[in-house]
Amino acid sequence: MHYVKAKSILSQKNGMNLYRGCSHGCIYCDSRSEIYNMDHDFEDIEVKENSIELLKRELLKRPKAMIGTGSMTDPYIPAERHLRYVRRSLELIDRYGFGFTCITKSDLLLRDLDLLKKINEKAKAVVQMTLTTADDDLCRILEPNVCPTSRRIEVLKELDDAGIPTVVWLCPILPYINDDFDNIRAILDHCVEVNVKGIFCFNMGLTLRDGNRQHFYRKLDEHFPGLKERYIEEFGDSYAVGSPNNDELMRYFKKRTSDEGIINDSYEILCYLREFPQKSRQSKLI
Repeated sequence: MHYVKAKSILSQKNGMNLYRGCSHGCIYCDSRSEIYNMDHDFEDIEVKENSIELLKRELLKRPKAMIGTGSMTDPYIPAERHLRYVRRSLELIDRYGFGFTCITKSDLLLRDLDLLKKINEKAKAVVQMTLTTADDDLCRILEPNVCPTSRRIEVLKELDDAGIPTVVWLCPILPYINDDFDNIRAILDHCVEVNVKGIFCFNMGLTLRDGNRQHFYRKLDEHFPGLKERYIEEFGDSYAVGSPNNDELMRYFKKRTSDEGIINDSYEILCYLREFPQKSRQSKLI
């Protein structure tokens, strides 16, 4: 872990990354790709030490909106337990009357349930949770340093009980690993049980770029001997690596979610995540 001084913390679309790099160890992580120009080891997490001061300054200048995090780095990495940058950010977001959404795989998020509830009462808080496999043993291979799927389902249930809306990212679905009907059905069963509002699923497959591809192939050699050669033969250097079961699984996904009243249109979900509710009232600035 190392510390840097950032020049700003919010993007034009109100996204923020308090950390850069991750220690969850997901074998497929696109954020390892060379295109992102990370100049340090991925597990050597970069901490933006002045992010809280920057966030306070930028929130004071911006119109009320949804603040998002987690698109590049899961905000609830283990180091967040003691650094508490996410929690301190949530305190500011609550104080100044903004909304909040994040993408995570971690049950550490429940530590901040009190703040999420306060934000949701005044504006909107939405938690986005990634689910890739219903099999906890496989999950511990694909995503080794974060809580397994069964625990994430428990988190989604607690959020639903607390009135916090949730969205699931059903991705990536890895060819010949978790791209089977039983897995997709089981994940959707869980989503129905915990009342998720929407599910992102662009297609059944994953993306591979330089940096990410090499790491993924090393992990295939470690955990799925012989599968790397099959990927190379079938997909070459393709960016989009699609499951041969894509058409069948996507038909099932769309029908099941439609039947259950779960939003499955990615654009509609994105609009919902970005929409700042008119019910929000401006909090007193302190």
